[in-house]
Amino acid sequence: MIEQQTISIAIVQNEQKQLLISRRQQGKHLAGKWEFPGGKVEQGEALETAMLRELKEEVGLSATQFTLFDSLNFQYDQLNLSLHFYLVSDYEGEPVSLEGQQIKWVSVSQLSEYEFPKANLTVINKLL
Repeated sequence: MIEQQTISIAIVQNEQKQLLISRRQQGKHLAGKWEFPGGKVEQGEALETAMLRELKEEVGLSATQFTLFDSLNFQYDQLNLSLHFYLVSDYEGEPVSLEGQQIKWVSVSQLSEYEFPKANLTVINKLL
């Protein structure tokens, strides 16, 4: 049976136009790959609310300005994802690794140097 998940994701951009990425931890699906902060939308939760919650839980940031950048569906072998990417142009706080993951700021042109999950590649190409 194929599992269905809805994911809200924050593409955080700082004043230097760099994007915040984090590395998936060992033991997780797609461990070692890079991604933007985000996670599963809980039942009854709005997409924006999930993005705000995940951003706070994972890296301690509070988004103050954001817009929906893209939505897409992607299917892995046993997992069907509905992905919603928000471009965060203003935020409060400084990013901190709150879940033990490696985080870093990279320029848009550097994104292609990092290995992202296949589900993210369409959005990466739109950012480039």
